[in-house]
Amino acid sequence: MNLDVYGDTLCALVSAAALASSGNTVRLHLADAQMADGLRTGNCPYREPGLAAMIAEQVQAKRLDFAGITDLPGERSAVVWLALSPDLLHEAHGIIQQLPLNAGRDWLVVNQSTFPVGSTEALQASLQARCAGGQNTCAAVSLPDLLTEGDAIAGFMRADRWLLGTDVDWARNLVSELLRPFNRRRNAIMLMQPREAEFTKLAINGMLATRLSYMNDMANLADNLNVDIDRVRQGMGADKRIGDAYLYPGCGFGGQAFSRDVMSLASTLQHSGMQPQLLDQVLQINERQKEVLFRKLWERYGTHLRGRKVAMWGVAFKPTSTRIDNAPSLKLLEALWAQGVEVHVHDPRALPALAEWAGERDDLVLHDDPYEAADGADALMLVTEWKAYWSPDLARLKAVMNTPVLLDGRNVWEPAFIKECGFEYYGIGRR
Repeated sequence: MNLDVYGDTLCALVSAAALASSGNTVRLHLADAQMADGLRTGNCPYREPGLAAMIAEQVQAKRLDFAGITDLPGERSAVVWLALSPDLLHEAHGIIQQLPLNAGRDWLVVNQSTFPVGSTEALQASLQARCAGGQNTCAAVSLPDLLTEGDAIAGFMRADRWLLGTDVDWARNLVSELLRPFNRRRNAIMLMQPREAEFTKLAINGMLATRLSYMNDMANLADNLNVDIDRVRQGMGADKRIGDAYLYPGCGFGGQAFSRDVMSLASTLQHSGMQPQLLDQVLQINERQKEVLFRKLWERYGTHLRGRKVAMWGVAFKPTSTRIDNAPSLKLLEALWAQGVEVHVHDPRALPALAEWAGERDDLVLHDDPYEAADGADALMLVTEWKAYWSPDLARLKAVMNTPVLLDGRNVWEPAFIKECGFEYYGIGRR
């Protein structure tokens, strides 16, 4: 089958590569010609495991090619796959308005973009207006992006579920055929209306954010009650009605997509005339939680932070990512700088993004080696739980630090062992 995928999002690149890998001929439409040149030579803008190699393989096999974002679909294409950034809804309508109406050429538009609820119905209306009076059969369906950064390829090729929003039989059958190579273990396609699929995607992330914020609140309460939140977490997770997913407290969640979806869900509720009280609380708790390590440091040093040196391990919003969108590290950095603290940072992948965000500053030093970042530090904050941080050389770390104070923002270290090694340990509700 011939498809045209529009967008430069991670979802667009993964979808294009995966669909090409199953034998389809795919054209990926990008706004940036330099990105296309880079992808042809194996340079992927996303540090997603396996993605660059997969794209290069499909390009070499001539199943994947590139075009401009304003270019028309290929002559043999009848499927337009939209995986655009959330702010490009207008451009999505523009793509539909350009679709050629050759005799007998039917169009299927698959909307995988995270647009507001109801957008697929609006795209369907534009498509019907475009095809009106001709011999073309047209349909737009919703297939929300459920990919998780760091596991995106598996999330497409071995999806736990697909949310397919359509009430058009032939469109449902065609999308099912496109997904058939990735849907063989069991039928993971859940059928619903377009609006229901769009809302379900937002509701999922809203629920996950609620669980995270609830556990962060419980962890803060555990600190006051002299309770170890990790034992509480295990007890809660053992209850089958709850399960253990997203029960790990920490110093707040970030990420462009996750945070944006929660805010979009709150906005949707507000525009419907309802007050999103629970989600407002979730967002407020998360913003407070981003400063929890700063508050612990503040209390440890009796508010005297000016002139101190603090090391920070991890600034990406999650492990495996190069991005810092809404990351807890950003709010933490601003709080430290406001108190005159010099911050030395290490991150395996996100330092370029941090340098671009922060600019040149005398109170920010970036390091390629984590122990160099900790050299002479009055405290070390672990903010992103990269695997490389889970088992540090504690003897070396203690030798280079000015004061052996560890603030574990992700509860990855064992408090008793850390203390036995001569460190002061401050976790999130840990003892």
